[in-house]
Amino acid sequence: MSETAETAGATATSHWQIYTGSRIPHEGIEALPAPPPWRTFTGGPALPVPPGDSGNPHAAVSYRPGEDAVRQVNAALYLRRPLLVTGAPGTGKSSLAYAVAHELGLGKVLHWPITSRVALRDGLYEYDPLTRLYAAERARGDGDAGVGDDIGDYLRLGPLGTALLPYERPRVLLVDEIDKSDIDLPNDLLTIFEKGSYELVELARRAAPTAKVMTADSTTDRVEIRDGTVTCRAFPLVIMTSNGEREFPPAFLRRCVTVDLKQPASVAELTAIVREHLGPVLCGEDGELPPRTQEIIDRFFERRSGGLLANDQLLNAIYMCHHASFSEEPENVRKLADQVMPYLSGEATRHDDA
Repeated sequence: MSETAETAGATATSHWQIYTGSRIPHEGIEALPAPPPWRTFTGGPALPVPPGDSGNPHAAVSYRPGEDAVRQVNAALYLRRPLLVTGAPGTGKSSLAYAVAHELGLGKVLHWPITSRVALRDGLYEYDPLTRLYAAERARGDGDAGVGDDIGDYLRLGPLGTALLPYERPRVLLVDEIDKSDIDLPNDLLTIFEKGSYELVELARRAAPTAKVMTADSTTDRVEIRDGTVTCRAFPLVIMTSNGEREFPPAFLRRCVTVDLKQPASVAELTAIVREHLGPVLCGEDGELPPRTQEIIDRFFERRSGGLLANDQLLNAIYMCHHASFSEEPENVRKLADQVMPYLSGEATRHDDA
């Protein structure tokens, strides 16, 4: 381990905060104390977290968490509670999950994107009875009645179902845009989050309710489910994102740790974000951003007062304009920047054009 990584690890274990936002991997998760008595889970046997990084290396090392985000991530880890992350588009709600998984060595982020058609069962597991039936019929036709009888070949755990396996360390589960869900999903999740377990109905009904099933991580590496039930050991770090398109029930909110990510409050903060994401592309030998890049940042900051803009629009505009500047006149480059950074609401667009 490098000296810097050792320092980060020492800081994580000597301070109450396990997640520091340093973006340097360390073993601070080992210092996480036992859960509160009312949040203790006893699933087993213990499983190691699958090897590998977060699954989004750029987001993992470029995201710059604020103090509130760092504090609330730690609160969710200590209390074994889900973290509800709100904020405007482009504030890094999803990136936070990858940053935490990277720094704490919690493996690949399990990603569950939410739409209005998604139900709790979709996140837990899927069972394919038709394929199993066809396999059994083919086997009977071939005179081999045993083929197609392994139910584990037709059961695969979803992102939520995989996160609740009895891992030694908490897995990171990103429940993306939960505000787009059906009205019942938040309440359905409450039961799962409180119990830390769920039943695979098709497996529990069998005389031998034990099988090796596929997970959201892999279709080849199987995990054994005993007695048709999954119970977690280390409660997962569940990060649920919301763009504020709906209100959630009080019972749901009181069981969550919440944090609202704010837009950068200054040009300096925006400049720092651009450096993190595009520094290797833009900066010259002197390490400075080109003057034209700074002009676009200033323009973005000014326009933001007139309506909703997302930080990723700024990054897209700067990247495009950097390449266009080699052949386009400065005025055309400025027009291109505005075209790549349209307001995200019709009202603001009319205001901007006025």
